[in-house]
Amino acid sequence: MQRWSVVVPVKPLGLAKTRLGPATTRAAHEDLVLALLGDTLEAALASPAVGTLWVVTDDPRVAAAAAGAGARVAPDVPAAGLNAALVHGARTAGGSRVAAMHADLPALRTTELTGALAAAGHHRRAFVADAEGTGTTLLAVTSGDLSPAFGPGSAAAHAAGGAVPLTGDWPGLRRDVDTPAHLVDARALGTGPRSRADARPGACA
Repeated sequence: MQRWSVVVPVKPLGLAKTRLGPATTRAAHEDLVLALLGDTLEAALASPAVGTLWVVTDDPRVAAAAAGAGARVAPDVPAAGLNAALVHGARTAGGSRVAAMHADLPALRTTELTGALAAAGHHRRAFVADAEGTGTTLLAVTSGDLSPAFGPGSAAAHAAGGAVPLTGDWPGLRRDVDTPAHLVDARALGTGPRSRADARPGACA
């Protein structure tokens, strides 16, 4: 099986996942962000398709959690947003097969990522749209620059840039978590243990 370098960008915890709504404390919110990341990394690192997994961050707690999970950590040298962090991470990772993936996929199954990367291997550029069909949760390239266009309307932007949309049945890979409703949906799919433990009001434990 061809192996990939996977790059996961993570904002400083104080700035991450603000649309998830209020928590009992700032520490509780940060703990939830770390839980989402931890479940995502655990599923990804178990995939035989993942050669190395890089987390790009300037947050010390994120860096410690990522390193503890077995990921490599690169500082966010550009400090210029998500796409700049991904470009930096891809250059740091090196190699021809590079994939960018969200850090908030707590219902991700290892088999889903393995299948998606196997499908991406047949294309120069490919992506997996989010559950709503407008965003992107995974962008993979087998040659050339990563050229990420994450943000509102990223699925259309990546398609316009020549990336092929992948249509596999990967609900956990598609369900990123930006809102309380997304977290409820992810838990309905079945999250990893860290995300299940969060007791945020309005979320199903």
